[in-house]
Amino acid sequence: MPSDPPGFELPLRLLLGFRVLIDELHAELARQGHPDLRPMHGFVLQAIMRGGDTAVELGRTLGVSKQAAGKTIETLERLGYVERASDPRDTRRKIVRLTAHGTDSLVRSERVFDELRARWAEVIGPERLRELEADLRKVTPPDIFRLDVPGWFGAQ
Repeated sequence: MPSDPPGFELPLRLLLGFRVLIDELHAELARQGHPDLRPMHGFVLQAIMRGGDTAVELGRTLGVSKQAAGKTIETLERLGYVERASDPRDTRRKIVRLTAHGTDSLVRSERVFDELRARWAEVIGPERLRELEADLRKVTPPDIFRLDVPGWFGAQ
């Protein structure tokens, strides 16, 4: 009977799986017209799409400081993924929203992730992949869009 691998291998394998998917996603997004997107940008775009529309709210959602969120917003604005505007309810307040280019990156990301998932299904089998996903749902928080993960890795 084979022995269990050391406990530290599990988080490393999960992280490596994440990195493989994210690296392949960004390589494909670069080929599809989004060469400047970085993994942290995807978290920020997702947070904006889900209603985080100020630097303070984005920082809170992402688990980073308001300054770190503001810096990332500036980068995304310069790259054409977001724009800032006055809040129609309070003109002193600046909100951040996705541009067409930002929305396009998210639509393309969704398609690429579906393709990557299909490739994993080819390697380990569709039933095994569904079982893996079901097992991960059992041991992780139910909110898959809990976006404070980037705070673990730094703002950029």
